[in-house]
Amino acid sequence: MAEPIRVLVTGAAGQIAYSLLFSIAKGDVFGKEQPIILVLLDITPMMPVLDGVVMELQDCALPLLRKIIATDKEEVAFTDLDVAILVGSMPRREGMERKDLLKANVAIFKSQGAALDKYAKKTVKVLVVGNPANTNCLIAAKSAPSIPKQNFSCLTRLDHNRARSQVAIRCGVPATQVKNVIIWGNHSSTQYPDVHHCVVNMSGCEQPCFEAVKDDAWLKGDFISTVQQRGAAVIKARKLSSAMSAAKAICDHMRDLWSGTPQDEFTSMGIYSTGNNYGVPEDLIYSFPVQIKDKTWTIVDGLAINAFSQAKMDATAKELKDERDTAVEFLGV
Repeated sequence: MAEPIRVLVTGAAGQIAYSLLFSIAKGDVFGKEQPIILVLLDITPMMPVLDGVVMELQDCALPLLRKIIATDKEEVAFTDLDVAILVGSMPRREGMERKDLLKANVAIFKSQGAALDKYAKKTVKVLVVGNPANTNCLIAAKSAPSIPKQNFSCLTRLDHNRARSQVAIRCGVPATQVKNVIIWGNHSSTQYPDVHHCVVNMSGCEQPCFEAVKDDAWLKGDFISTVQQRGAAVIKARKLSSAMSAAKAICDHMRDLWSGTPQDEFTSMGIYSTGNNYGVPEDLIYSFPVQIKDKTWTIVDGLAINAFSQAKMDATAKELKDERDTAVEFLGV
């Protein structure tokens, strides 16, 4: 057996974590031969709830779960980490301005970034889930200067999975038969779900998405808005935000980061934009198509971008620049 890896989940008493922790602990993410030390961080008032989560994890009697550490202290949570999954953030409350939300989250992710810098391994892989995920990820990365920017990513895999699923439903095939959808930009309603490079396996034959779907108006209209607004639609229906699907997307993201993407396939991740070849402004966390090998992502280059796509990519980049500029003011750097 390999040495155990230390995996931190923040917001560990929350509903996303409740759907996530079992999958991590039983080997669905880092492999069936990889023992896990689970570190669970939440705020002090949530510690009694977290105790219940620990009891349930113990009661699962999972062979790979070597140790569980539940804490409300960053210096305990961030020590010697191999993986940090930052789920916890300040949720948007009714009547709250986006600027106020950014300010509250800058404080959280500045602190957690500094804790990563001080206590975690320099090889730590950091996934930010808590919204606004792209900008929270950028703040954490800026607050951890000794950890490479390559090690930070934010979750747009949920949007990617939503887009893949919508195409699959439309074509009447399993989602596994749809590959190479792309989410560009922000994990927000300005994101751009792009299927110009997507292929669908129809009865053993791979077809471009536009040929398989045979409805350009839908692909350029309702498909995009459905994916962009899906989170809000779930909240309206459930009165709670996406948890099961978010947890599944976190697992998919981390599994690909750990084990690599399949040959000739790419996925979507929010990553550091500096040095990209798509004209996206530098110093953002922006979702790109990536391939992953040896725990390292590479942006998929050379994809043709038409005027329709470019306008949508630019719009989401503008939102991210505005978010970044506001957040950096609060950061004081």
